[in-house]
Amino acid sequence: MHSESRWARATAVGLPAAVMSAIGACGLDRGGMWRDEGVTFQVARRTVPQIWRLLHGVDAVHGLYYLLMHAVLAVRADEIALRLPSVCGAAAAAGLVGALGARLAGAWAGCAAGLLYAATPMVGYYAQEGRSYALVSAGVLAATLLLVRAVDGDGPWWAYAAVLAVSCLLHELAALAVCAHAVSLACARMRRGVWGRWACAVGAVGIVTLPLALVSRAQADQVAWLRTPGWGSAERLLRAFVPVPTGVVFWACVALALLGACAGPRALTGVALPLVLTPPALLIAVSRLRPMYDDRYVLYALAGLPLLTAGGLATLAGAATHALRRRARPAAGRALRQPARPAAGRALPRRARPAPAPRTRPDRTPDDRARRRARQRTWAEPLTGAFTFPGSWADRRARPGTRADRPAGSLTFPGTRADRPAGSLTFPGTWAGRRADARAPALAGVVALGLVVVPVLLLVGYALVPHRAGRAAAQRPDDLAALSWAAARQLRPGEPVLFLPAIGRRSALAYPAGFAAARDVALRESGARSGTLYGREVGAVELRRRLAGAHRLWVVAEPYALRPGPLPADPVERAKLALLRREFSPAGRGQAPVRGGASLRLYVRREPAARGPAVTAAGPPGPPVRPAGPPRPGPS
Repeated sequence: MHSESRWARATAVGLPAAVMSAIGACGLDRGGMWRDEGVTFQVARRTVPQIWRLLHGVDAVHGLYYLLMHAVLAVRADEIALRLPSVCGAAAAAGLVGALGARLAGAWAGCAAGLLYAATPMVGYYAQEGRSYALVSAGVLAATLLLVRAVDGDGPWWAYAAVLAVSCLLHELAALAVCAHAVSLACARMRRGVWGRWACAVGAVGIVTLPLALVSRAQADQVAWLRTPGWGSAERLLRAFVPVPTGVVFWACVALALLGACAGPRALTGVALPLVLTPPALLIAVSRLRPMYDDRYVLYALAGLPLLTAGGLATLAGAATHALRRRARPAAGRALRQPARPAAGRALPRRARPAPAPRTRPDRTPDDRARRRARQRTWAEPLTGAFTFPGSWADRRARPGTRADRPAGSLTFPGTRADRPAGSLTFPGTWAGRRADARAPALAGVVALGLVVVPVLLLVGYALVPHRAGRAAAQRPDDLAALSWAAARQLRPGEPVLFLPAIGRRSALAYPAGFAAARDVALRESGARSGTLYGREVGAVELRRRLAGAHRLWVVAEPYALRPGPLPADPVERAKLALLRREFSPAGRGQAPVRGGASLRLYVRREPAARGPAVTAAGPPGPPVRPAGPPRPGPS
C-alpha cells in the first residue's frame, strides 16, 4: 500500500469531517432552544428510572437518545452540551461519506462527496439541533460502509448488524435503510451465500428493535399533527438535499447527479442511488395512507446525492483527462505511424501482403468460460475485492494485464488502490480510469484538482451563506428562551400563571429561572414524578379554589388556544379555558408576544355583574378546535 494512496484516503475522510466540525461548531450557542430541544433538555436531566417510566407512555422512539443525553448532560447541562453530540454525528457522517466514496470511486471523488455533504444547509441545520437525527445519519452511513466491507470480505457481518441496530434504536425509521441495502444487493446480483448472511444480520436487527416498534405503535398519536405529503414534499426534499436550493447552481448539481447515476462508476451508483431514493419514496408512499412523513426522518438519505454528484464530477474529470492526453501526443509520433508516400515517377517493388493472423478468442477456453459464468452469478468470489457489479462497462473494458493480477472472482475496478500505480489520481470506472496511462499520473491529478476539488471548495464557500442564516434562532419554529425572558421581566413574585394548553409549560421546564417567582396555578404533579412530559393538572373545582383570591392572572398561551370557537375536547383544557373566559378578561395591551406565536398575556378578574353564564366542565363539548397551525402534542 503506497504512501500517496494512504494520504489520499486520509484526506477523503479527514477533510470533510474537519469542515463539518467547523461549520457545526460555529454559532453553536445561539441563545435559545426550540420546543423539541426543550423536551430533550428537560427529559435528559431526569433520573434513569424516571426516563424509563416516561418511555412507557410517550416518546419511546427517542428512548436510547434520551439515555445518551442523560450521560452527556450529567457532565455539563447547557445548550452547547445539548447540541455537541449532533455536531459530532454530522462530522462523522461527512467523514463516512468520504470513506464510502473513496472505496467505491476513488479518493478524490470521496473527498468531493464528503465536502458536498458538509456544504448542504440541511446537514448544518440538524448538526446544531439537540435531537437524534444527525446521529442516526452517521449510524446509517456507518452501516452502509460496513455492508460494503462485509460483502467484499473485509469486515464481519456482526458489525453491520450491531451498527444498524443502534441506528434503528436511535430512531426506528432508520429501518428504511435496510430496504435501500436490499436494492443494492439485488442490483449487484448477489449469490445466495451473501443473501443468507445479510438476512441473518437483518433478522437480528429486527429482533432487537421489535419491542420498540410495538411500544411506539401504541404512541402513534404523537405524530397526529403530520399531514399527507404530496409532490410538493418531494420537490422540497430534493431542494433540501442540494447545497444551493435555487438558481443555476441547483440545476448544475442536479445535472451532475444525473450524470453520475447514468455514466458514473457503477459501484458508486449501485449504493448511492438506492440510498437517496428508496427511504423517502417508501415513507411518502406509506404516508399517503397514514401520515408519518417529515423530511428530517430521512435525513440519512441525503448522503446519496453528494455521492452521485461526485460521481458525475469524476466522469467529467476522466473525460477531460483522456481528451488532454490525446491532444498531448507528439505529431512526430503520429507521423512515424503513417507509411511514407513514394516519390513521383518511382515505382516501388510490390511487396507480398502478409496473410492476416487468425483471430483467436482466448476467453473461449473452458477455464475462462467457467470464470465468466461464475462472475455473472456472483458478486465477488471468494468475497474479495471491491464493491463492484458483474458485467459492468468498467469490468468489460478493464485494462490488459489487470485481470491476471486479481484473485479469482475479484471484480476490482481498474485504477483503484489495489490496481492503479502509485500517485495515480484517475477515477475508476470512468473513461480516463479505464484507459489510464501510468506514465502520466500528474496530468490526471491536475485535472482532478481542477474539475473536482476546486469547484467543490468554491461551492462550500458559496453555501456558507445559507449555513449562517440557518443557524440563527429565528430559523427555528419557536424560541423558549425569549418567552422565559419576557416572564422574568413582567411577572411579580407569587403571581399565578396558567398554561394553555399544558404543553406551553415547556418554556418553564427548559428555562425555569424566568418562572421561578411565579406560581403554576394548575399543576398538580410534576412531569418527572408523574411519568409525563408536562405534568398532571388539577380539575375545574380545585382550579377555581386556587384562583379564588387572585385578581391578576398571567396566561402563557399557544396561538390557537385563545381563538374564538368551541371548547377543546380534553376535559382539563376545557375547564381551564371555560374558567378563563368566564371570570377573567385581558388587561388592555398587557401582552408580550413571542416569536412563533406563543404569548404571555395579563388577565384581570371581571366584575361580578360582567360575568357571563357559568360553563361547567361536565357540559357537552363542542367539536374539537381545529387550529390553522396544528398543535404538537409531543415531540417527534
